[in-house]
Amino acid sequence: MWSDPIADALTRIRNGVMIRAKQVRLRRSRIVADICRVLRDEGYIQGYDLIDDARQGEIRVQLKYGPRGEPPLVSLQRRSKTGCRVYVGSDELPRIRNGMGISIVSTNRGVMSDRDCRRMKVGGELICTVY
Repeated sequence: MWSDPIADALTRIRNGVMIRAKQVRLRRSRIVADICRVLRDEGYIQGYDLIDDARQGEIRVQLKYGPRGEPPLVSLQRRSKTGCRVYVGSDELPRIRNGMGISIVSTNRGVMSDRDCRRMKVGGELICTVY
């Protein structure tokens, strides 16, 4: 049994990047699919597919690498955990590497990057940081 699907998905992506895998499979949930959408829109992964099976389903994530094999995804860290939630306002969002990285935030308007949160002036739960 797994109690934190977000941490499980981030760990699988991090491990896949470390071994230079072309793709990784994640357990399917709506929030994990939304996180994959943000990572794809920001250019950290190549894409993802939702796969139906007899149980809950899977998400197949195609990882992205540069021309010399360097990954654009260097660090992927969970910020808000099940035991300690972290909430931030739109003016309190952290700048990751002076704007070179992103924060992924769960808001009442959906899961979005910190840039979108600042533009729409909404805050929410700080899920993870990526650079």
